[in-house]
Amino acid sequence: MKSQIQFLQLLIIAVLFVFNSTSLSHAKPQDKNRWNKKYDIEIYLFGEKPIPFLVDNIEILRKGKALDVAMGEGRNGVYLATQGFDVTGLDISEKGLEKAQALAAKHNVTIKTKVVDLENIKLEANSYDLILCTYFMDRGLYEKFYDALKPGGMVLVETYNVDYLKYRQFNAKWALKTNELLDIFKRMRVLRYQDYDDAREAYSSIIAQKP
Repeated sequence: MKSQIQFLQLLIIAVLFVFNSTSLSHAKPQDKNRWNKKYDIEIYLFGEKPIPFLVDNIEILRKGKALDVAMGEGRNGVYLATQGFDVTGLDISEKGLEKAQALAAKHNVTIKTKVVDLENIKLEANSYDLILCTYFMDRGLYEKFYDALKPGGMVLVETYNVDYLKYRQFNAKWALKTNELLDIFKRMRVLRYQDYDDAREAYSSIIAQKP
């Protein structure tokens, strides 16, 4: 039973990721409404726990001002707040950010949130010690992270890669190519990198530091 539940959770995440990638990178009012509807339930669709890659590497991340891009329900940003980061979360969905605020209150921390169209957002230069973006694919947005980081600031990105196509019907446009994160952040020092594949899902993760 437990394995069946885990499988269903992975399937839900996969379906939602497709909508997340295609919709949020071309944000329209109906996209906002769709995500608000999806998040308007009691449970947290992606769970309340942060991704393991973030937890496993928390000690090397530069403390300070953190930006959680496509925050959703806040599982990663809230975790950063519990570790002493000053967190701002961005997302198209008011409902998702409301749940993020509720999760922060549950953990007795404070976060800032802002509803934005990520397709057209301008990030203030040299402003962040850490930029986090998980399971939201927008190559153009990734390119903006370098300038938005302070010198010495870090980026953490994790999302599905091409190997994921072996396990799910999925638009290859929204999957990372082999070593693509290494290419996108080639101007930065790579501190951690992984390609994960457990025969159910496959994704790539990176932590890189601006000189």
